[in-house]
Amino acid sequence: MARSGPEVADIFRRYGEAYRTQHDASLSTAQRRVMTAIELCRTAALGGHVEACDQCGHRRIAFNSCRDRHCPRCQSLARAQWLEDRRAELLDTQYFHVVFTLPGDIAAIAYQNKALVYGLLFRATAETLRTIAADPKHLGAEIGFFAVLHTWGQNLLHHPHLHCVVPGGGFSPDGTRWIACKPGFFLPVRVLSRLFRRLFLDHLEKAFAAGELQFFSDLQALSERNAFRRYLAPLRKAEWVIYAKPPFAGPEQVLDYVGRYTHRVAISNNRLVDIEDGAVRFRWKDCRHGDRQKVMTVSADEFMRRFLLHVLPEGFHRIRYYGFLGNRHRAQKLAHCRDLLGMPAPEPSVEPIEKDYRDRYEDLTGHSLRQCPACHQGQMIVIEVFDGVTGPPPYWDTS
Repeated sequence: MARSGPEVADIFRRYGEAYRTQHDASLSTAQRRVMTAIELCRTAALGGHVEACDQCGHRRIAFNSCRDRHCPRCQSLARAQWLEDRRAELLDTQYFHVVFTLPGDIAAIAYQNKALVYGLLFRATAETLRTIAADPKHLGAEIGFFAVLHTWGQNLLHHPHLHCVVPGGGFSPDGTRWIACKPGFFLPVRVLSRLFRRLFLDHLEKAFAAGELQFFSDLQALSERNAFRRYLAPLRKAEWVIYAKPPFAGPEQVLDYVGRYTHRVAISNNRLVDIEDGAVRFRWKDCRHGDRQKVMTVSADEFMRRFLLHVLPEGFHRIRYYGFLGNRHRAQKLAHCRDLLGMPAPEPSVEPIEKDYRDRYEDLTGHSLRQCPACHQGQMIVIEVFDGVTGPPPYWDTS
């Protein structure tokens, strides 16, 4: 669906070539690939198709999307598919949202070692939640959850953290009963924070000892062991931020809520205010001043730099599943959870035919892409497909 306001793609199309020229040496292959994908998204270069209304004959062109996971325009359909897949996995219990955040000094190391340190963030978080939940002093149960990596703050600067969504309970060690959390309370945040800090720093030191960390620029001195240990020493005493949000109102609210997090990119198009004279203005929420809504102005160059901070390594999984939601035994363990909770088995899907992108977009937004925008009576039918080489049909004016 076309937008009337500015888009991230507009910024890269106007200023991307100059940015490449100026920052040629510092751009990674992954960042270049993302820039190109966003610039070409929904343009004739990627091909597309022509649709016509089966009632009034109205025609429209639809260019293909880039499908890059960093592109703000390409996440709606992926999110709709993910939500459909998760719907049958909801349990009739409380759900909690817990956020694990890396301190700024660790975030600096993470930026230079993305795949490794982000992986350690997932690992330490999972170990922390499962260890404390299994402790009889707290819950004494095997839990399940999924975690979603975000690497940005509202101002687009580097701020790696994990959003974890956790059912409020788990099954007992012998598997014979469901152990529920106390109403409105999951696990003690301070206990989680201390264990998370210790586990993460232990894993980071082991990675250093194995020669797996790299340091550049102003962090290059950390390549020396004693300097690295001195750098970490204050972090062993600092408070690491773990935030447990109030529980969801019910399982039915979970998917609507987490859908905002699972396929989010650094900034959505609807936060952009304008692009003018080489400057970008965007809305942001100032969390340090009561979540006040503000407008920030940065140069286009700085905007692109901040956006590209959040390009993930190739093949890196930013959504991961643990415990009884782990991929290997998920179906079996979820069935066991339902039995313990007295829930009926989910009904199988009655739709044997795969939905196309127009159906999924309708499910997500409430606006039908099948309905003719001219007469509002007919259905739009694909009548011609074209690729990025031949371009749209000659009778179609794309100017």
